[in-house]
This record gives sequence, structure tokens and C-alpha cells, in this order.
Amino acid sequence: MWIASKVGFFSLVTKDGHLHVRARLRRDLENLLALPGIPQAAIESWPQADYRWRVRLDPGAAGAVLGALSGTIDYPNFKSEVARRPDQRAKLPAYHDLWHGLFELQG
Repeated sequence: MWIASKVGFFSLVTKDGHLHVRARLRRDLENLLALPGIPQAAIESWPQADYRWRVRLDPGAAGAVLGALSGTIDYPNFKSEVARRPDQRAKLPAYHDLWHGLFELQG
């Protein structure tokens, strides 16, 4: 599952009995771990993986991650909120590309 949020971009997968919350940027995981309700975990570096940064959590923590991220929705426009945040602004072109590609599928 991909999650684009105002605190970061994450890929969630289950692997080897753990929920892997993966990110391209370490800062995104730091932001996530700072949210209330997120179990504390070490940020790991996997230099050879497609997502270099990750935390491994109990598989049951997916609800806590989704709940904490839903608590950050306090804006009327996602892309505008990303543009406002210096630590997230560099993702804006990628989000525009994703938005446009999915808009094209709409028909």
C-alpha cells in the first residue's frame, strides 16, 4: 500500500512476519515515528533495497499507522499542504505526475 501524506510518502508491506513501513527519505519515517500512537521502532537503512529506509513493526500495527496518519488530515488541499511544508515540497512534482496519470484514467 502506498500512502502519500503531509508527513511523508510510505510503502507498507508485510514481509518475514513484520509490517515494513518503507520510505525513500529517512525524514519521512522520523515524522511518522513522532506521531502519537505509533509504536517506537528503530529506523533501519537498507542501502541495496528499492526503499532505503524502513521500520519493522508488528503486523497488527497497520491500524495504528493508518490511524495516526489520518489524524494529520487538517487541510483542504493535499498538494497545497505538501507545497507548504519545506521537508515535503520536493515531492510535489512526483505527486503532480501521479495525480495527472490517475486523472487520465478517469476518462
